[in-house]
Amino acid sequence: MVDLRQIIARNRAGAAVAIPSVCTAHPESLEASLTLAQDLDQAVVVEATSNQVNQEGGYTGLRPAEFIGFVTDIAVGAGVDPARILFGGDHLGPQAWRKAAADVAMDKAHRLVADFAAAGFTKIHLDCSEGCANEPAQLPDEVTATRSAALAETARAHAPDPERLIFVIGTEVPPPGGARTDAHGDIPPTEPKAAAATLEAHRLAFAARGLPLDQIGGLVVQPGVEFTPMTVHPLPMDRDPGLRAVLADWPGLCLEAHSTDYQTPETYVRLAELGFAFQKVGPALTFAWREALYALDALRAQNGWATGPGLADVMESVMLDQPGYWQGHYTGALADLRTERHFGLADRIRYYWPDPRAQQAVRQLFADLEGKRLPDPVVLAYFRADEIASARKSRHSLPRALALAHVQSALRPYFLTESRS
Repeated sequence: MVDLRQIIARNRAGAAVAIPSVCTAHPESLEASLTLAQDLDQAVVVEATSNQVNQEGGYTGLRPAEFIGFVTDIAVGAGVDPARILFGGDHLGPQAWRKAAADVAMDKAHRLVADFAAAGFTKIHLDCSEGCANEPAQLPDEVTATRSAALAETARAHAPDPERLIFVIGTEVPPPGGARTDAHGDIPPTEPKAAAATLEAHRLAFAARGLPLDQIGGLVVQPGVEFTPMTVHPLPMDRDPGLRAVLADWPGLCLEAHSTDYQTPETYVRLAELGFAFQKVGPALTFAWREALYALDALRAQNGWATGPGLADVMESVMLDQPGYWQGHYTGALADLRTERHFGLADRIRYYWPDPRAQQAVRQLFADLEGKRLPDPVVLAYFRADEIASARKSRHSLPRALALAHVQSALRPYFLTESRS
């Protein structure tokens, strides 16, 4: 069974260790992530956001218990031991209902957290930082902490084993308009005094309700990593923002980094050295899946095997017919809108893979490649040699195995113990 407290303790003792938190509901990305964890004999966190999964189904149509069943079924089908998976809830709070009055949105947030805890989610990110109707967009620490502590109490009341819960507090999301850079073009990290204020507000709010402080195991702060639609902002490797020192009086607490997608492998080790034992990834995995499918589509077209329209043309039609998932996220300022729809690092295309037309196009892609000779000189034009070697050992057909292996390439650097064993 996964023990996050051991990972936190090792990190706090100075070891450069961390656990990846995979935040996606995409079945193939999940299969690739879980099988990689199994192959490396490592643990992995699988997270669901409050917009993806909630008591009303979220945009996946899944409630919390159904999401755990969905992921567990994928694991069992792939021969992965479910015991190596820990489930986390991300940004659990009133966000999905924040257009309503605070009391209405918070009532729904309590039901949300109760359902997550009852279902077996044990890593719970409490996020009440965003204002509801007639409130400021970002709330002060005292209000955020008071609401978060109330949700923590609800989670403990509904969890099968409340002592197993680990609460993550704080939030660092790009401001409206996207991430902002400093004079050097870097993403400014959270100021230590701001992180300390967040901790103190939560200490007081938890104490007021008699909640155990040692269940606060993670603090979300900005280390200085981010990505915009067409740009990755790398971590300044020689910079120490001093955030680890803020944890001095919290021995069971680590830092959590969001938006770590697309960084170099060395970055994840450096983040662990800076105290980030929880490292989240999501869009980079589905981005890799899209990359792999487009590569297979190009291979199919080059060899004259296509029996229908190209995959990118199908996806473009689907996205234009249902623009809600990408409009407002892409502007075409750094590239034309079609390029951003297909290649943007926010990977808004991931919302369209469940569409029936997209599903049929992917099935046709794999059907057109079924039984075709794919010697290494052909495949090496599109995939790395290690991905090809891994795919040739897979239980899947080679084209599907190549796509899964490419997703694993995006996730592999997060398993730090592999590179340091």
